[in-house]
Amino acid sequence: MSLWDQLNEPVTYAIPFFVAALVVEVLSLREHGADRAGYEKTDARNSLLSGAGSLIFSGGARVLALFGYAVLYVVSPFKLDPHNWLVWVGVVIGVDLLWYGYHRISHRVRLVWAAHQVHHNSRYFNYSTALRQKWNPWFEIVAWTPLPLLGVPPWMVFTGFSVNLIYQFWVHTETIGKLPRWFEFVFNTPSHHRVHHASDPEYLDKNFGGILIIWDRMFGSFREETFRPTYGLTKNIGSTNVLTLQYYEFGALWRDLRGARRFRDGLRYVFGPPGWEPEPAPQ
Repeated sequence: MSLWDQLNEPVTYAIPFFVAALVVEVLSLREHGADRAGYEKTDARNSLLSGAGSLIFSGGARVLALFGYAVLYVVSPFKLDPHNWLVWVGVVIGVDLLWYGYHRISHRVRLVWAAHQVHHNSRYFNYSTALRQKWNPWFEIVAWTPLPLLGVPPWMVFTGFSVNLIYQFWVHTETIGKLPRWFEFVFNTPSHHRVHHASDPEYLDKNFGGILIIWDRMFGSFREETFRPTYGLTKNIGSTNVLTLQYYEFGALWRDLRGARRFRDGLRYVFGPPGWEPEPAPQ
């Protein structure tokens, strides 16, 4: 099997679908523009640049991860059969559960949030926002390590995550309302994901699921959409530079670390939730 086959990146083949969906959404928003935020040119450009850069950085990360996953797979006492459809179902569900765990951590641990926040720093919510991906995929790579240890071939790990990522594309839109109740109960939908991208206090840190929303229902992080969200960060970044949008939070974290009075404050800056601040020094 070639290196390309091992890396197995179905997202590349989904790009024409992404482009077609963007065009359809733009046309739909033009027709219903009075009650939809739509697109803003600079914002959409930065989302597309982030997506293009992500393909490069993620590709490099996968090459490195392939060797690590191969070692874990070789030492694992288990070997799952990729020709069994039940194994594929298990891998897709397993990837989705690991995604939920990683995604929730990325909103609660500032170091991981620093990499993830770029996906949330747009004040718009559309299919270009779905492509606003990070250039720092290292924490995700770590999140999938249980799979090769359980006997999942490395190429199946990459394929399973790509399936998860492709599914999540279509939920980034305001042009689709609520879907049938049974579907909304089981699966992640545009309504659920609009809540996830909100900066409103009522919606903050909710609906982390990738394909399935049942993880949020099970683990207490579900919130139904009851009003139109306000998109973006709780403290938005005042820049349209794509490098700033990608790395601003790493710089802010470094500044906080340099100013930390105590070692434990530094640890909390790194591993505590975004926005954590130490108590003021006594007067």
